[in-house]
Amino acid sequence: MIIVPLLYVSAMAQTSDATYSFTEASDLNIIGKIHEDTPNPYHRVDTARYQGWNKVENIQVRCPAGLAVLFRTNSSAISVKTVYGWTSEFINMTAISYKGYDLYIKQDGEWLYAASGVSRPSQEEENLVLASNLGDGYKECMLYLPIYCEVLSVKIGVEQGADIQYLESPFRHRIGIYGSSFTQGICASRAGMSYPMQMMRNTGLQFLSLGCGGNGKMQPHFAEILCDADVDALVFDTFSNPSAEIIQERLFPFIEKIRSAHPDIPLVFQQTIYRERRNFDSKYMRREKEKQETAARLMKEACRKYESVYFIQTNATDQKHSTSVDGTHPNDYGYTLWAESIEKPLLKILRRHGIN
Repeated sequence: MIIVPLLYVSAMAQTSDATYSFTEASDLNIIGKIHEDTPNPYHRVDTARYQGWNKVENIQVRCPAGLAVLFRTNSSAISVKTVYGWTSEFINMTAISYKGYDLYIKQDGEWLYAASGVSRPSQEEENLVLASNLGDGYKECMLYLPIYCEVLSVKIGVEQGADIQYLESPFRHRIGIYGSSFTQGICASRAGMSYPMQMMRNTGLQFLSLGCGGNGKMQPHFAEILCDADVDALVFDTFSNPSAEIIQERLFPFIEKIRSAHPDIPLVFQQTIYRERRNFDSKYMRREKEKQETAARLMKEACRKYESVYFIQTNATDQKHSTSVDGTHPNDYGYTLWAESIEKPLLKILRRHGIN
């Protein structure tokens, strides 16, 4: 009794191209890019420019995590057609999150969730209707791109005869944020729920995500990417992936490399979160505790040694430690708690540097 309605709804998500006209998303306004001059507009970094990648890193920086398309339309329906490059499946993520889309529409000055969806594997390049019955009049839209796949083409569909226009970004400044799977948004139910994207909507500041699952380890080639980025500030989630030994080895050279390219901007480092797998795993507890203690000790020294370097605390769990999906990654509520925990201290630091 349940299966038939579900299949019917899924089938209705796909519709004929005949009643829609399409615009390549890159012809509109893509925001959130740490490097804007990539040959593929949906890649975060041009991997040919840098050396030292491992296979996974190379894939990850080609994923459009943290990118969104801004547009204005009077269409009462909005759809999307995708040509994928690299894709995979993840046991701890929804398909909507890793390869689907997340649509927000502005209402009364606030970005409000409108729709999300993903094509079925057998129909990836067909027209996916994300939202319909939107009513008359122009709407300001923000469409988040997938967290963990590569896209070669994203075409946004509106009804035949409707208008779609480039929308100027309301988000201020360029704040790079580099780190782990947490920053990429792994285990968020959809792309707009990663903690950088929540902060972006909450504050009006533009965060440029360079989150790479398992690879936020302060590697030299990532330092070079950040050195080449046009940014007003940098925020780091760099104590989540590396061991205490790697933190000890790489932190100060990493700071000095970036400071040589960006002598005046604030560099804000975050303590890694409490991972709920620690609750009963004593070995894991010791490892995580050692990482946090090493980060805290070194950052105390770094904040004295270097100008405009800061260290802030994070929280992504509740009192019952029940906000994890898989023992490591927060769910949507956990990412909301994370964004809330750093918003005030981060804004205070940024204001000190004229970033409002």
